[in-house]
Amino acid sequence: MRKGILTIAAVGLLTTGGLTACSDDSGGDGAAAAKTPKIGVILPDSKSSARWETADRRFLEEAFKAAGVQYDIQNAQNDKTAFQTIADQMITSGVTALMIVNLDSGTGKAVLDKAKSQGVATIDYDRLTLGGSAQYYVSFDNETVGKLQGEGLSKCLTDKGVKNPVVAYLNGSPTDNNATLFKAGYDSVLKPKFDSKEYVKGPEDAVPAWDNAQAATIFEQQLTKANGKIDGVLAANDGLGNAAISILKKNKLNGKVPVTGQDASTEGLQNILVGDQCMTVYKAVREEAKAASDLAIALAKGEKKDTGQTVKDPEGGRDVPSVLLTPKAIYKENVKDVIADGYVTKEEVCAGAYAKLCADAGIS
Repeated sequence: MRKGILTIAAVGLLTTGGLTACSDDSGGDGAAAAKTPKIGVILPDSKSSARWETADRRFLEEAFKAAGVQYDIQNAQNDKTAFQTIADQMITSGVTALMIVNLDSGTGKAVLDKAKSQGVATIDYDRLTLGGSAQYYVSFDNETVGKLQGEGLSKCLTDKGVKNPVVAYLNGSPTDNNATLFKAGYDSVLKPKFDSKEYVKGPEDAVPAWDNAQAATIFEQQLTKANGKIDGVLAANDGLGNAAISILKKNKLNGKVPVTGQDASTEGLQNILVGDQCMTVYKAVREEAKAASDLAIALAKGEKKDTGQTVKDPEGGRDVPSVLLTPKAIYKENVKDVIADGYVTKEEVCAGAYAKLCADAGIS
């Protein structure tokens, strides 16, 4: 994966006319320009992470409404058949650009290829479809996300003074290319520590479909396998982290065992404030949605923009024009940054028993 990162500031170029628009020559050229611009978006589910409905849908709708374009945003609810049916309906309804968050690369590729055959322009949103044909890929630098998680877990273990900690992994879905990239990132930090015997590699499992209920079962099995001796949990997102925390609570280990996360969800931030979660990774979805919607709107109008960056598709061998945003590590001391950015509200995070914890963390 190319290591170059477009910062959020750099993405502003996409929206200020700094990039050249031209005729699109890779599917959708001419046809899109002759039709009324309409954008279809397929989100993956609402169970693995709250962000898809609470953040992505909201910010994409804002962008499309501001641009005055027609749009249709639907959620496949982790159902591959529904995903393909929604895509078919959107193509039939006359969308001129289709943005997808794939459930797996096989399903995603089938949808992208069909859209291309019908002259519909396409974007991979958040997850790259391996072997796919999307004209753009918009996401975060996902190896950096994983690196921040690995660094975060290491920091929290050091802060707790744990010597030779046993570290367990709860990896994301094996069908999600992002999960592979996250793991590459945290392995780059933690593997050298395992190799040097500074840390001990504990149980490791991937969680199918990022399913939080399965994650809790898997982590309980990991804890049993390790005879209760797990000192840190690299959980790939906040949902998996909370699943691990639920089992740690049952064993009166919550707050003693650092747990990582990702997505800066309300639940994840509350877990950080109370001390049960070590850190999370904040991804400014508003900026991701803005970059993707700008590209989708251009494609829907039969235009093409130069992002100035590509990502190599390891399966298809293609250099995919891309926008990669920069993630940010969040600890108790900077939870307020996520609220200040408008991703979640103070009312959501600081409700009830969390009010005092918010005040102590400088959230006013």
